[in-house]
Amino acid sequence: MGKAKKEEEAVFLRKKITLLRAFSLLIGSMVGSGIFISPKGVLRNSGNVGVSLIVWFACGILSLFGALCYAELATRITKSGGHYIYVLETLGPLPSFLYLWAEYFAIRPANSAVISLAFGNYILEPFFAPCAAPLPAVKLVALLGYYIVLFLNSWSVSWSARLQNVLSVIKLLALALIIVPGMMLLAQGHTENFQDAFSSQSLALDKLPLAFYAGMFAYSGWFQTSFVREELVRPERNNPLAVIVSVVTVIVGYMLTNVSYYTVLTAEDVLASQAVAVSFAQKAFQRLISVIPILVALSCFGTMNGGIFTFSRTLFVASREGQWPPLFSMIHIRRHTPLPAVMLMFPLVTAMVCIGDIYHLLNFFSFSRWLFIGLATLGLIIHRYRHPELPRPFKVPLFIPISFTIICLFAVGMSVYSDPVYISIGCAMVLSGFPVYFLVISRPIPDCCRTTFYYFTFKLQVLLEVVRQEIRTY
Repeated sequence: MGKAKKEEEAVFLRKKITLLRAFSLLIGSMVGSGIFISPKGVLRNSGNVGVSLIVWFACGILSLFGALCYAELATRITKSGGHYIYVLETLGPLPSFLYLWAEYFAIRPANSAVISLAFGNYILEPFFAPCAAPLPAVKLVALLGYYIVLFLNSWSVSWSARLQNVLSVIKLLALALIIVPGMMLLAQGHTENFQDAFSSQSLALDKLPLAFYAGMFAYSGWFQTSFVREELVRPERNNPLAVIVSVVTVIVGYMLTNVSYYTVLTAEDVLASQAVAVSFAQKAFQRLISVIPILVALSCFGTMNGGIFTFSRTLFVASREGQWPPLFSMIHIRRHTPLPAVMLMFPLVTAMVCIGDIYHLLNFFSFSRWLFIGLATLGLIIHRYRHPELPRPFKVPLFIPISFTIICLFAVGMSVYSDPVYISIGCAMVLSGFPVYFLVISRPIPDCCRTTFYYFTFKLQVLLEVVRQEIRTY
């Protein structure tokens, strides 16, 4: 009785993510702006409708391979933190810090900015149609939506999870409203847009890595439960189950959605559209014109929620591992949320929303993200041979991590040729972490700075009402 009371009063991150919430987190993170933005990027870089559909399916299978690898990693490494903790535990502290550096300063802000801008664009679409919404208004609404999600994640884990459940249902409804009219028209014989689907006139093989990035952006989110592993209920069972069901569901949904798009819209229509889903509604189902943008905006809202919910755990774990300031491994004494880690994304996302271009941002962060995901699955192969004695409740065939790693690293290498300017920026961002690691992380804080550092940490700790985790959860 006394022990139970002590645990109830202790400050730590509770296991509040059930199987349903894990499924909602994955669905809610994958089905976001990607399926409503990326068809344009995939088609533009693949060259024709037929290859673009192959890219969508290949990205889905590749995402499933990656999700299975991460499900095994989550049973071998019981800490939260996703990519970061897997790279740290398998490849060491230097590559894990480089990931953390790139993720915080490039990958995550760019990803959040893309989704926030999509949210602002779609939610304003009905008010300005047929004209495009003014860019300052889009950015203002994008930031407002992001700040609302930021506040919610600072306030309550349970409320964030409940919101994700509701938004996941809305996301599936949005896909259904595109799939059903499209399939009905296809059944009536409207196949003219699939004539010459594999025309070689516009085929662009050198741009395929960028088509891959755009498609994988739409599927990104299959790894989200690995970031909150310590908060999952029965993770050995629920994590693999949630991952497999959610990724297969999204693959089927995305393929049907793209077929519906191309049943109604020509390739030229898709490339000319600023909002593919809205263009679809204008031609297929006029009564959906005002509904589709709102549903898409809510889908983006759910992806923002899932992104903040999970990345805050990466900063929390990195701080606990000694590679980030100690303040960010602290938890609010009453709300039991990692408040400092949640708030840290505020300035960079704000800056990227204000200055970023939505399509170039995709290439900017995709290089760094897929480099480290490939390294994490490489780490799985290494970890298997280093620690054959570890229990493995879930194990995938060896060809899955090998093929996934090779494809990821090959696409990363090819993208340097496809978009050298933005890839060079992403590469420079990763490499800029080297001096920081050797000057700051790998050596102790100088005595002259330690007192000041701890003084400011203590003052912020009192101001935010946060303390270190009191119960070990891994």
